[in-house]
Amino acid sequence: MKGKSAVLPDPTAIGDVSSPPFARLPDCTLLFSARSKRLRQLAETSSLSPYLIFLAQLSEAQHDIQAALPLPGRPDPDRIKRAREFEMPPLDREIDGGGTISDIFDRLFAAADTIEKPAAAAEALARVTKADVRNRLAMVQNVFSSVLPADAIAEHVFVWAALQVQFARLASVLDAAMLVPVADGLCPACGSRPVSSMVVGWPGSHGARFCSCSLCGTFWHYVRVKCTLCGSTKGIGYQEIEGQGGVVKAETCDECHGWSKIFYQDREPGADAVADDVASLSLDLLMREGPYRRGGFAPLLAGF
Repeated sequence: MKGKSAVLPDPTAIGDVSSPPFARLPDCTLLFSARSKRLRQLAETSSLSPYLIFLAQLSEAQHDIQAALPLPGRPDPDRIKRAREFEMPPLDREIDGGGTISDIFDRLFAAADTIEKPAAAAEALARVTKADVRNRLAMVQNVFSSVLPADAIAEHVFVWAALQVQFARLASVLDAAMLVPVADGLCPACGSRPVSSMVVGWPGSHGARFCSCSLCGTFWHYVRVKCTLCGSTKGIGYQEIEGQGGVVKAETCDECHGWSKIFYQDREPGADAVADDVASLSLDLLMREGPYRRGGFAPLLAGF
């Protein structure tokens, strides 16, 4: 692995950035289907191929079940106004376990039951399918807190996948122009932690860095050479695995002793924040040898 770099501007040309928007909302008609396609592409050359194929099928299920769901209602304008005024995320995390989220749970779990999977994953799915509302809500709160119990990671991954559908749909009907920063390392739409960040090649935003929400899929603009975990601009370094073309790096912070992944989508246009995170497991394994702990939230790698 290459050593940590000095605290210098990232080498990607920042001068190309015109005026990137603060936030980019998810498109639910494309989010999960595009992720599935990327997972299958990555599986073609990865030693994690069986897992990536399973996740591709799960992403397809996330996409497919939306056809039978009612269109998400637009949020209350007064709530949006208050959230903006007090720098809070506008999406409500108060879930009672009924209504649309219950339907999403049931539909996704039924779809996931048809996917070929290891026995342990099948048993976990059976447990979460049979779980009552109280136990499901307890798992929901664990996902919201970004802490998954070591003895029930698989169950929580299925719950997280269902919550992704719910919150991506809710985020998709927000007005991106009304979102404001809420805190370092938190999504301005739903308040969740990022799975990673990306230096993008999008028109009008080329060379800008965006964090990617692990729950609702919203991207938000975040300045370069700044810790996505604590907001520090001191002691930031970058490590990577040699020979991988600089497409993914570990951004380390000597202030909070955390690290997070940063992908260079401007170099790899097909990169997906979730899919490529799983496929770059080798970086996680090597970073375990160092003094930094991974921050953000990456439930699909929680069991590794």
